[in-house]
Amino acid sequence: MNPVGFYTLFKKEVLRFWKVGFQTLSAPVVTALLYQLIFSHVMQGRGDILPGVNYVAFLIPGLAMMSMLQNAFANASSSLIQSRITGNLIFILLSPLSHLAFFGAYVVAAMLRGLLVGIGVILATMWFGLPMPVNFGWIVFFALAACMVMGVFGLLAGIVAEKFDQLAMFQNFLIMPLTFLSGVFYSIHSLPPFWQGLSRFNPMFYMIDGFRYGFFGVSDISPWVSAGVVTVFCVVLSAAILLVLKSGYKLRQ
Repeated sequence: MNPVGFYTLFKKEVLRFWKVGFQTLSAPVVTALLYQLIFSHVMQGRGDILPGVNYVAFLIPGLAMMSMLQNAFANASSSLIQSRITGNLIFILLSPLSHLAFFGAYVVAAMLRGLLVGIGVILATMWFGLPMPVNFGWIVFFALAACMVMGVFGLLAGIVAEKFDQLAMFQNFLIMPLTFLSGVFYSIHSLPPFWQGLSRFNPMFYMIDGFRYGFFGVSDISPWVSAGVVTVFCVVLSAAILLVLKSGYKLRQ
Protein backbone atom coordinates (compact mmCIF):
# COMPACT_ATOMS: atom_id res chain seq x y z
CA MET A 1 0.00 0.00 0.00
CA ASN A 2 1.18 3.51 -0.83
CA PRO A 3 0.84 5.29 2.56
CA VAL A 4 1.10 8.79 1.06
CA GLY A 5 -1.56 8.04 -1.52
CA PHE A 6 -3.78 6.41 1.07
CA TYR A 7 -3.52 9.39 3.42
CA THR A 8 -4.13 11.90 0.61
CA LEU A 9 -7.29 10.16 -0.60
CA PHE A 10 -8.45 9.61 2.97
CA LYS A 11 -7.95 13.31 3.76
CA LYS A 12 -9.89 14.26 0.62
CA GLU A 13 -12.80 12.05 1.69
CA VAL A 14 -12.83 13.41 5.23
CA LEU A 15 -12.76 17.02 4.04
CA ARG A 16 -15.57 16.26 1.62
CA PHE A 17 -18.04 15.42 4.40
CA TRP A 18 -16.50 17.73 7.00
CA LYS A 19 -17.03 20.89 4.93
CA VAL A 20 -20.77 20.20 4.83
CA GLY A 21 -20.89 18.91 8.41
CA PHE A 22 -24.27 20.44 9.11
CA GLN A 23 -25.77 18.13 6.49
CA THR A 24 -23.58 15.06 6.95
CA LEU A 25 -23.08 15.07 10.73
CA SER A 26 -25.60 17.35 12.45
CA ALA A 27 -28.70 16.41 10.44
CA PRO A 28 -28.54 12.65 11.29
CA VAL A 29 -28.12 13.49 14.98
CA VAL A 30 -31.19 15.76 14.92
CA THR A 31 -33.19 13.05 13.11
CA ALA A 32 -32.24 10.44 15.73
CA LEU A 33 -33.11 12.87 18.51
CA LEU A 34 -36.58 13.38 17.00
CA TYR A 35 -37.09 9.60 16.86
CA GLN A 36 -36.07 9.40 20.50
CA LEU A 37 -38.43 12.17 21.55
CA ILE A 38 -41.41 10.72 19.70
CA PHE A 39 -41.01 7.05 20.55
CA SER A 40 -40.01 7.63 24.16
CA HIS A 41 -43.12 9.77 24.64
CA VAL A 42 -45.44 7.24 22.99
CA MET A 43 -43.94 4.12 24.60
CA GLN A 44 -43.07 5.50 28.02
CA GLY A 45 -44.42 3.34 30.82
CA ARG A 46 -44.94 0.26 28.61
CA GLY A 47 -42.60 -1.90 30.72
CA ASP A 48 -39.13 -3.35 30.14
CA ILE A 49 -38.19 -4.47 26.61
CA LEU A 50 -35.23 -6.49 27.87
CA PRO A 51 -34.77 -7.61 31.52
CA GLY A 52 -34.07 -4.45 33.50
CA VAL A 53 -34.05 -2.21 30.41
CA ASN A 54 -36.93 0.19 29.84
CA TYR A 55 -37.94 1.25 26.35
CA VAL A 56 -36.52 4.77 26.54
CA ALA A 57 -33.00 3.49 27.29
CA PHE A 58 -33.42 0.49 24.96
CA LEU A 59 -33.98 2.79 22.01
CA ILE A 60 -30.77 4.84 22.31
CA PRO A 61 -28.14 2.27 21.15
CA GLY A 62 -30.43 1.15 18.32
CA LEU A 63 -30.82 4.68 17.02
CA ALA A 64 -27.08 5.30 17.31
CA MET A 65 -26.24 2.15 15.37
CA MET A 66 -28.90 2.82 12.74
CA SER A 67 -27.44 6.29 12.17
CA MET A 68 -23.92 4.88 11.93
CA LEU A 69 -24.93 2.26 9.39
CA GLN A 70 -26.81 4.66 7.14
CA ASN A 71 -24.12 7.35 7.19
CA ALA A 72 -21.17 5.01 6.66
CA PHE A 73 -22.96 3.61 3.61
CA ALA A 74 -23.92 7.06 2.33
CA ASN A 75 -20.40 8.44 2.61
CA ALA A 76 -18.64 5.83 0.50
CA SER A 77 -21.40 5.34 -2.04
CA SER A 78 -22.20 9.01 -2.69
CA SER A 79 -18.55 10.02 -2.91
CA LEU A 80 -17.63 7.34 -5.41
CA ILE A 81 -20.60 7.79 -7.71
CA GLN A 82 -20.18 11.57 -7.59
CA SER A 83 -16.56 11.16 -8.72
CA ARG A 84 -17.64 8.81 -11.49
CA ILE A 85 -20.39 11.09 -12.79
CA THR A 86 -18.33 14.29 -12.67
CA GLY A 87 -15.35 12.54 -14.27
CA ASN A 88 -12.74 13.38 -11.64
CA LEU A 89 -12.30 9.71 -10.70
CA ILE A 90 -9.85 9.42 -13.59
CA PHE A 91 -7.31 11.53 -11.67
CA ILE A 92 -7.43 9.09 -8.76
CA LEU A 93 -7.09 6.08 -11.05
CA LEU A 94 -4.11 7.61 -12.87
CA SER A 95 -2.20 8.05 -9.61
CA PRO A 96 0.15 5.29 -8.32
CA LEU A 97 -2.51 4.10 -5.89
CA SER A 98 -3.12 0.39 -5.34
CA HIS A 99 -6.59 -1.05 -5.13
CA LEU A 100 -5.91 -1.80 -1.45
CA ALA A 101 -5.11 1.86 -0.69
CA PHE A 102 -8.17 2.95 -2.69
CA PHE A 103 -10.31 0.54 -0.68
CA GLY A 104 -8.80 1.58 2.64
CA ALA A 105 -9.18 5.32 2.12
CA TYR A 106 -12.85 5.17 1.16
CA VAL A 107 -13.78 2.66 3.86
CA VAL A 108 -11.88 4.31 6.73
CA ALA A 109 -13.36 7.71 5.84
CA ALA A 110 -16.83 6.15 5.81
CA MET A 111 -16.14 4.55 9.18
CA LEU A 112 -15.03 7.89 10.60
CA ARG A 113 -18.22 9.62 9.47
CA GLY A 114 -20.35 6.81 10.86
CA LEU A 115 -18.55 6.88 14.21
CA LEU A 116 -18.82 10.67 14.52
CA VAL A 117 -22.55 10.50 13.87
CA GLY A 118 -22.93 7.64 16.36
CA ILE A 119 -21.08 9.55 19.07
CA GLY A 120 -23.24 12.58 18.35
CA VAL A 121 -26.43 10.54 18.70
CA ILE A 122 -25.29 9.02 21.99
CA LEU A 123 -24.37 12.43 23.41
CA ALA A 124 -27.66 13.97 22.27
CA THR A 125 -29.88 11.20 23.64
CA MET A 126 -28.03 9.92 26.72
CA TRP A 127 -29.99 12.37 28.90
CA PHE A 128 -33.07 10.19 28.37
CA GLY A 129 -31.71 7.70 30.89
CA LEU A 130 -28.90 5.73 29.24
CA PRO A 131 -27.06 3.86 32.04
CA MET A 132 -23.29 3.54 32.27
CA PRO A 133 -22.17 0.99 29.62
CA VAL A 134 -21.48 -2.51 30.87
CA ASN A 135 -18.80 -3.48 28.35
CA PHE A 136 -16.95 -0.85 26.31
CA GLY A 137 -15.12 -3.57 24.37
CA TRP A 138 -18.28 -4.85 22.69
CA ILE A 139 -19.44 -1.30 21.98
CA VAL A 140 -16.18 -0.43 20.21
CA PHE A 141 -16.02 -3.72 18.31
CA PHE A 142 -19.55 -3.58 16.92
CA ALA A 143 -19.30 0.14 16.13
CA LEU A 144 -16.10 -0.37 14.12
CA ALA A 145 -17.20 -3.61 12.46
CA ALA A 146 -20.63 -2.29 11.51
CA CYS A 147 -19.27 0.94 10.06
CA MET A 148 -16.68 -1.02 8.10
CA VAL A 149 -19.29 -3.38 6.67
CA MET A 150 -21.47 -0.50 5.53
CA GLY A 151 -18.50 1.45 4.19
CA VAL A 152 -17.53 -1.56 2.09
CA PHE A 153 -21.11 -2.08 0.95
CA GLY A 154 -21.37 1.62 0.09
CA LEU A 155 -18.24 1.27 -2.05
CA LEU A 156 -19.82 -1.64 -3.87
CA ALA A 157 -23.05 0.31 -4.42
CA GLY A 158 -21.06 3.26 -5.76
CA ILE A 159 -19.42 0.99 -8.32
CA VAL A 160 -22.55 -0.86 -9.41
CA ALA A 161 -24.86 2.17 -9.65
CA GLU A 162 -24.69 4.18 -12.86
CA LYS A 163 -26.46 7.29 -11.55
CA PHE A 164 -27.87 8.78 -8.37
CA ASP A 165 -31.33 7.32 -9.04
CA GLN A 166 -29.93 3.80 -8.91
CA LEU A 167 -27.97 4.63 -5.77
CA ALA A 168 -31.19 5.90 -4.18
CA MET A 169 -32.71 2.48 -4.84
CA PHE A 170 -30.03 0.92 -2.62
CA GLN A 171 -30.87 3.42 0.10
CA ASN A 172 -34.66 3.25 -0.14
CA PHE A 173 -35.25 -0.43 -0.92
CA LEU A 174 -32.37 -2.13 0.87
CA ILE A 175 -30.58 -0.08 3.53
CA MET A 176 -33.62 1.65 5.04
CA PRO A 177 -35.81 -1.50 5.27
CA LEU A 178 -32.96 -3.60 6.69
CA THR A 179 -32.11 -1.02 9.36
CA PHE A 180 -35.71 -0.41 10.38
CA LEU A 181 -36.42 -4.17 10.52
CA SER A 182 -33.31 -5.07 12.51
CA GLY A 183 -34.51 -4.49 16.06
CA VAL A 184 -33.86 -0.77 16.37
CA PHE A 185 -37.32 -0.11 17.80
CA TYR A 186 -38.18 -3.53 19.24
CA SER A 187 -36.81 -6.80 20.57
CA ILE A 188 -37.21 -9.70 18.13
CA HIS A 189 -38.63 -11.77 21.01
CA SER A 190 -41.75 -9.63 20.71
CA LEU A 191 -42.27 -10.95 17.17
CA PRO A 192 -44.09 -14.14 16.09
CA PRO A 193 -41.78 -17.16 15.57
CA PHE A 194 -41.75 -16.82 11.77
CA TRP A 195 -40.59 -13.20 11.87
CA GLN A 196 -38.06 -13.99 14.59
CA GLY A 197 -36.50 -16.57 12.31
CA LEU A 198 -36.56 -14.22 9.35
CA SER A 199 -34.88 -11.47 11.37
CA ARG A 200 -31.89 -13.74 11.93
CA PHE A 201 -31.09 -13.50 8.20
CA ASN A 202 -30.66 -9.74 8.54
CA PRO A 203 -26.96 -8.97 9.25
CA MET A 204 -27.87 -5.57 10.67
CA PHE A 205 -29.81 -7.26 13.46
CA TYR A 206 -26.56 -8.78 14.77
CA MET A 207 -24.78 -5.42 14.60
CA ILE A 208 -27.49 -3.65 16.59
CA ASP A 209 -28.07 -6.48 19.07
CA GLY A 210 -24.36 -6.85 19.85
CA PHE A 211 -23.92 -3.08 20.15
CA ARG A 212 -26.87 -2.93 22.56
CA TYR A 213 -25.34 -5.73 24.64
CA GLY A 214 -22.31 -3.53 25.30
CA PHE A 215 -24.56 -0.98 26.99
CA PHE A 216 -26.90 -3.20 28.98
CA GLY A 217 -25.24 -6.61 29.30
CA VAL A 218 -28.41 -8.26 27.94
CA SER A 219 -29.48 -8.88 24.36
CA ASP A 220 -31.69 -11.08 22.21
CA ILE A 221 -28.83 -13.45 21.37
CA SER A 222 -25.25 -14.04 22.53
CA PRO A 223 -22.83 -11.25 21.58
CA TRP A 224 -20.34 -13.92 20.52
CA VAL A 225 -22.77 -15.19 17.92
CA SER A 226 -23.37 -11.64 16.72
CA ALA A 227 -19.62 -10.97 16.58
CA GLY A 228 -19.05 -14.14 14.55
CA VAL A 229 -21.77 -13.30 12.03
CA VAL A 230 -20.61 -9.70 11.61
CA THR A 231 -16.95 -10.74 11.26
CA VAL A 232 -17.68 -13.35 8.59
CA PHE A 233 -19.95 -10.94 6.72
CA CYS A 234 -17.28 -8.22 6.86
CA VAL A 235 -14.47 -10.50 5.63
CA VAL A 236 -16.48 -11.97 2.76
CA LEU A 237 -17.80 -8.60 1.61
CA SER A 238 -14.33 -7.00 1.84
CA ALA A 239 -12.74 -9.82 -0.16
CA ALA A 240 -15.42 -9.49 -2.83
CA ILE A 241 -15.03 -5.72 -3.23
CA LEU A 242 -11.23 -6.01 -3.31
CA LEU A 243 -11.53 -8.43 -6.23
CA VAL A 244 -13.90 -6.02 -7.96
CA LEU A 245 -11.50 -3.11 -7.46
CA LYS A 246 -8.53 -5.15 -8.66
CA SER A 247 -10.40 -6.09 -11.83
CA GLY A 248 -11.29 -2.45 -12.51
CA TYR A 249 -14.93 -3.31 -13.08
CA LYS A 250 -16.87 -0.16 -14.08
CA LEU A 251 -13.90 1.97 -13.02
CA ARG A 252 -11.21 1.31 -15.60
CA GLN A 253 -13.48 -0.35 -18.15
